[in-house]
Amino acid sequence: MTTQISPTKSKESADSPSNPTAEPQPEPEQVATTLSLDLVFEVLKNERRRHVLRYLQENPGQTTLSDLAEHIAAIENDKPITALTSQERKRVYVGLYQCHLPKMNDTDVIDFDDNRGTVNVGPNAEQLYKFLDVESTEQSRWPYYYLGASIIGGGLFAVSIVTAAVQLTIAFTATIIAVSTLAVVQTVADT
Repeated sequence: MTTQISPTKSKESADSPSNPTAEPQPEPEQVATTLSLDLVFEVLKNERRRHVLRYLQENPGQTTLSDLAEHIAAIENDKPITALTSQERKRVYVGLYQCHLPKMNDTDVIDFDDNRGTVNVGPNAEQLYKFLDVESTEQSRWPYYYLGASIIGGGLFAVSIVTAAVQLTIAFTATIIAVSTLAVVQTVADT
């Protein structure tokens, strides 16, 4: 009885690190998972983490922790990067390295390699971008509505002073109704 040895190698031996002819396997793609609102707001509740997201959104691709820390330190200290002291840079660097970037990495919002000091956008970052600019776009129109109601109320007040005291009551009533209506509309629109 003779035993034949098959010339093909098993998949395990072809992929082993000891096999120099084995092709390197690509890293598996990270898949986005839906983050709960608690996690979304946990990440976004800190201003530095919001700065990180904005920076990565505006500067696609890989960045370094040092560049990110300089950018955020410049914003926080309201000065150009060239005018930052080493202490200002270090304060932000340490905070990002020890707290903020690991927390964002745990939720796959970023891909943080602490050994190399590199930061990339993670698969879940897209879910947070929509929350970054909410306060500047949706709430900005309401002050104009209230300003308009106040101007109309002031105009009615001026007219009522000139014409008669009876119309004064009507003008104040109309103003109160207008402002109250705007408050109700804003409450409904915000929910």
